[in-house]
Amino acid sequence: MRGIGLIFNIYVANQVGSETLGIFSLIMSIYMFAITVATSGIGTACTCLVSEEFEKCNYVNGLKVVKTCIIFALILGILASILIVVFAPFISYYWLKNSVSPLPIYAIALGLPLISISSVIGGYFSSVGKSYKSAISQILETTAKIIATIILLHFNLEKGVEAICISLIVADVISEVFSFSLNIIFYLIDRKKYINKRSLPIQTKRKICKISFPIAITSCIKSGLSSLKQFLIPIRLSMSGLTYTMSISQYGLISGMVMPILMFANVFIFSFSGLLVPEFSRLLAGKNYNRMNTVCNTILKNTCLFSICIAGILFFFANELSLAIYENIEIAKWLKILSPLVFFIYIDNIFDNILKGINEQVSVMFCNIIDLVVTILIIYFIVPKFGISGYIFSIFVSELVNFTISSFQLRKRINYSFSLLKYIIRPILACCISYLVISLFAFKTSSFLLTFLFKIIVFILLYLFLTLKY
Repeated sequence: MRGIGLIFNIYVANQVGSETLGIFSLIMSIYMFAITVATSGIGTACTCLVSEEFEKCNYVNGLKVVKTCIIFALILGILASILIVVFAPFISYYWLKNSVSPLPIYAIALGLPLISISSVIGGYFSSVGKSYKSAISQILETTAKIIATIILLHFNLEKGVEAICISLIVADVISEVFSFSLNIIFYLIDRKKYINKRSLPIQTKRKICKISFPIAITSCIKSGLSSLKQFLIPIRLSMSGLTYTMSISQYGLISGMVMPILMFANVFIFSFSGLLVPEFSRLLAGKNYNRMNTVCNTILKNTCLFSICIAGILFFFANELSLAIYENIEIAKWLKILSPLVFFIYIDNIFDNILKGINEQVSVMFCNIIDLVVTILIIYFIVPKFGISGYIFSIFVSELVNFTISSFQLRKRINYSFSLLKYIIRPILACCISYLVISLFAFKTSSFLLTFLFKIIVFILLYLFLTLKY
């Protein structure tokens, strides 16, 4: 379903264009900051603490943790909504340069309390090994979002940037209502198995605050810096000689068109990486350190093989992908340049979730903050001089800094093994050989798309043969 969602985002990008997509991306950075304030680590605290309590068979306390987290989440969600409403005019005037009115930003506030509570319930389902229920709600959410977006865009596509942005945000809010409703129903049914009237020990409430408060502070700093970074990009690009409209368009092209393709296959990593948080929480609670090492090594090996295969596809088939998805060959250049980052992005996702599972959430956030500070400095000082090349450089630095710090943080806690030959060199050689073999033969079918898909399938099969055999 996440894959369908990404494909649909590509459809939306083709409908609205890169300039509108750039403005919408800036609004979404505010949305993500508001979601960070609304959730503030409560979902992570719920996952970790419920995992610990259920591991010890303290089911009553586990449910009390969820109830307390929901109350905290509701308060934070309402607070985030109030902040958005208060600062919407300021954001519209100073950050969006009056490209849209405050109305799209006001729309953000509608769904924040629902999102914050859903994050807690999602954390509960992950901790008790019932993520399929979250998956079902995700299916409903994505379906509702697609239907609502198509309907709203049908009536508002010709009405300008502001109407399009409002349509996209309202569609997202509608989908959150459906997801929230289903999550609540699932939770109320599930909790009947464990419900009891005993009270929650005060020390457990303190544990919630102990985990969530540092995450909340660092998350807000991180998200605030991230939003600042996103708004700085078109402003500093315009100082390199581009107009602000052209800068927004270039920003929308990279962030709204190229990056979704790079992140597309990451949906397969997301499908299990979130489950690493409760898994490692349980292993840590049980002091099962050998199992932690084994799981970490297995996950790392397979993610390396997977990410390098995807990077190879993006690099070698960039032209075909650009034409098939956007009918725009200009995208191909940026896909080839940014394709190596796939390895670092996907592996870093694994690192972060393992670190969260072993109570290193704050370390993860500090890593992200360092990364953002470095990136903002590059954007501020280098982008005005080098333009879009400086922006691409900032993306590389951001991902490499994050990956490097996360790998060192994990090494301190888990003695995982990493073979440069098996995990990187051999897979890269396998990609090159697979592409060379394909290049020796002429694949021709009745359509460009079928030919392209056939090449991709043969490439993947050859890659699997070479990597798994040797």
